[in-house]
Amino acid sequence: MPVTTQQLIQFKQQGRPIVALTAWDYALAQILDVAGVDLILVGDSMSVVLGYETTLPITLDEMLYHAKSVRRGVKRALVVVDLPFLTYQESIQQAMHSAGRAIKETGAQAVKLEGGYPAMVETIARLVQAGIPVMAHVGLTPQSLHQIGLRQQGKTEEAAQRIFHEAIALEQAGAFSIVLEHIPADLALQITQKLRIPTIGIGAGVNCDGQVLVTSDVLGLLEKQPPFAKVYTNLRETITKAVQDFSVEVRERKFPQ
Repeated sequence: MPVTTQQLIQFKQQGRPIVALTAWDYALAQILDVAGVDLILVGDSMSVVLGYETTLPITLDEMLYHAKSVRRGVKRALVVVDLPFLTYQESIQQAMHSAGRAIKETGAQAVKLEGGYPAMVETIARLVQAGIPVMAHVGLTPQSLHQIGLRQQGKTEEAAQRIFHEAIALEQAGAFSIVLEHIPADLALQITQKLRIPTIGIGAGVNCDGQVLVTSDVLGLLEKQPPFAKVYTNLRETITKAVQDFSVEVRERKFPQ
């Protein structure tokens, strides 16, 4: 039975941890879905897989292209699409257009927006009113890296209070879930206990309602991973070895037999 936004809220009420990973194509999405992941995020983190140094350059058209592929591979998990940098911050009208395209063109069930400042709260409220489910995202927001850097957020009392109140405001705006990225575990716990909607942590401790990681980090596909990621296997080495073995057999005329 397909996972819905309302089911995620029920999972929180039941104390059932939510499992989330990212995907960028049909094959990977199908594997994650069959493996039982609850939520698949078509994240702008795929920028790194596409060769960009940050998440900033990726376009809406690129995101939608990959989201269509991911959606075709999924039967059960909830599919959420990141809206890229400057495709929703200029105005509510721009956000409505971008989010509408993501839902209509890809078949995804929800979009994710970064930030908790007042304008974003209003934007999310309007999207939800229009029938577009929205996942919020506070703490370390990679699209703001030039402003806040790629470091843990919420370490001072003032910063922690700001993030705490942003999370409350985003829930009140109608977000069905919220990503808490790279914030202190005690702050994540306070937010999780306060909110009715589920929190999905990434580098935010064990007490969130669920956890998300970038799948390329989990699989060890890239040379470097963030400090809060865990590498469960090293596909970079496995793939390299397979390609080297294939190359040897071709050059020695052992393949095909």
